[in-house]
Amino acid sequence: MESKTVLKLAIFFGVAVIVVPMVVGALMVWRRPLTVDAWMSRFALSRQGLEASDVATPAGAMTVWEGGSGPTLVLLHGAGDQAGSWARIIAPLVARYRVLVPDLPGHWKSDPRDGPIGVDDLLDGLEALMDARVGDEPAILVGNSMGAWIAFLYAVDHPGRVSRLVAINGGPIRDDNPGVNILPKNREEARQTMKGLLGPNTILPPDFVLDDMVRWANKGPAARLAARLARPDAHLERYVLDGRLDKVTVPVDLVWGTADDLFTMDYARRLLDGLPAARLEPVKDCGHVPQRECPDRLLAALTEALDTPPPTPVPAPESTATTAGETP
Repeated sequence: MESKTVLKLAIFFGVAVIVVPMVVGALMVWRRPLTVDAWMSRFALSRQGLEASDVATPAGAMTVWEGGSGPTLVLLHGAGDQAGSWARIIAPLVARYRVLVPDLPGHWKSDPRDGPIGVDDLLDGLEALMDARVGDEPAILVGNSMGAWIAFLYAVDHPGRVSRLVAINGGPIRDDNPGVNILPKNREEARQTMKGLLGPNTILPPDFVLDDMVRWANKGPAARLAARLARPDAHLERYVLDGRLDKVTVPVDLVWGTADDLFTMDYARRLLDGLPAARLEPVKDCGHVPQRECPDRLLAALTEALDTPPPTPVPAPESTATTAGETP
């Protein structure tokens, strides 16, 4: 009798060990799908041999993933995202480069954990990373969305420390009429946001994901950054390069998802027209975050850009003006 009781208990606890984590996991996926996605993407980074450690910044500790060997390649995520956003393209990059992937300040596990996030915090974080892990060696900066903006600003201040820059659907100039609301307040607004951000072949997420997106939009890093930028003392003019793109002296590749309604192809062409040394590589039918939506196409475009010699400055047209006394 006792042996049967012991057997029943063993079976019960054995089933509980399997079922309880499944139930908890299902609840987490339903209640916090974006958090679960972040965990999974970060696990994928570790599976590819990257290791996480901390770098000290003025705002506190910043998490940085590192792996591979070769020329240094720094991957910078967008607002509200985290290092795991690059997980789907990381393996081929680690095979060729020494890859550094931070959670930028205020994002995921990086300080500050609450309160507004300033552009100065983001720049300080990148500078601390470059000082601590790169030194004097010029690095390749690859940034998506906000990450591209920060990469441009860093390259202007430290051109000798950046060998080349790849901007993926992001940049340092204003867009006065954005077609996408990046801080939706309800499920329907979130659905419209996703339609504007995603490519035409991407399936819209289910309602419970949209609900979590609304929650993050109102309290997550993107909202904290927007709150800081909206303050009178934000001094945004310091951090935009409208009319000053000629200050970017490093070569730039613009790798652009063509279906992005936030930073459109017209925005990319404005960058192309103003930058001294740049070229544009469209990624057809991809949206705002190509490394997540269409990783194979993004990786192909990024690899082609990096395997090709950097773009060179376009020579200024020769003047046809004549000086006094000369015969035209």
